[in-house]
Amino acid sequence: MSPARRRAGAAADPVLRRPVAPMLATPVDAVPEGPDLIHEPKWDGWRCIAFREDDGVYLQSRAGRNLTTYFPDVTRAVRTLPPGVVLDGELIVWQRGRTNFALLQQRITAGRGLLRLAHDCPAHYVLFDLLADAGGEQILGLPLSERRARLEQLLVDAPPQLTLTPQTTDMREVWDWLTNWTVATGIEGVVSKRLAGRYEPGRRGWWKYRTRVTTEAVAGGVTGSLRNPHTVLLGRRDRWGRLRYTGRTHPLSADQREDLGRVLSPLRAAQRRGAPVPPPWPEPLPASWTGQLDRPEPLRYVQVEPSVVVEIEADVAFEHQRWRHNVRYVRALPGVSVYDVPLLLGEQEGYYGA
Repeated sequence: MSPARRRAGAAADPVLRRPVAPMLATPVDAVPEGPDLIHEPKWDGWRCIAFREDDGVYLQSRAGRNLTTYFPDVTRAVRTLPPGVVLDGELIVWQRGRTNFALLQQRITAGRGLLRLAHDCPAHYVLFDLLADAGGEQILGLPLSERRARLEQLLVDAPPQLTLTPQTTDMREVWDWLTNWTVATGIEGVVSKRLAGRYEPGRRGWWKYRTRVTTEAVAGGVTGSLRNPHTVLLGRRDRWGRLRYTGRTHPLSADQREDLGRVLSPLRAAQRRGAPVPPPWPEPLPASWTGQLDRPEPLRYVQVEPSVVVEIEADVAFEHQRWRHNVRYVRALPGVSVYDVPLLLGEQEGYYGA
């Protein structure tokens, strides 16, 4: 075996065959700092490994599924690269200068309208790593800095839909991303990597910091029981006073369960003009409301009187007036009125608590 192949950590079979488990990042509460680290924006899209094969292109999702047919615009762009190339990056769709995750999801359900959707709302492939170079040479074992240099060279004349993600070692630029880019472009945070690090499929060898804000919501239901709640179903009122479902928390700690259980009350039957008023949300909660693609069944929960305000920490993935990811429960706010919780005036207004 040549020194180059030993350095690249090539196996007995030098060809990088699909599927490949992508390298992952561990969540952290602060952006790590150090002279050996490089930082990149964390894009709000779908992770994708692209294989430029001799007879075409194959797009693989993080879970190993085939995405090729849903992104004809991206496969067309990848086809311009030399055969053998294997790329790692994020599929995103821009709308008015921001990433739009909902438009990305529509690729799966577009059916006969897929080509029109791809034309009207083209996807971009934001690239941050190169796993195999032209000719299929594996380069997993090379340092990130060298893989990055090869990726930059590969994309010199590439179509604009193949975009190289920014990188920086300057923490001032990182804070600018977190302060301004999260609002302006919809990035979720920052991913930090070692410049000398090799690519290790399936391993959490990177770090990801999500931008979060502290805000309030109304507890409209819980999983578990009234006195021992496991997670909280959250809501905010719209301009007509209706309580809208906006998301769900991560599992509560034992202390949080005990504290919240003390202030929750069962839902009281309401009357309006002598007729019963239905609960604000159906029970069980429809699967389409939760957005959990890995658990498509309806969610059983306990309806509670929507009179308790809770403090939460949420990231920037807020679309269609719902938090796409589970939020962090902080504490109950028994002294705060539900009418002091920000209204759902719009997606970004609702998220930032305007």
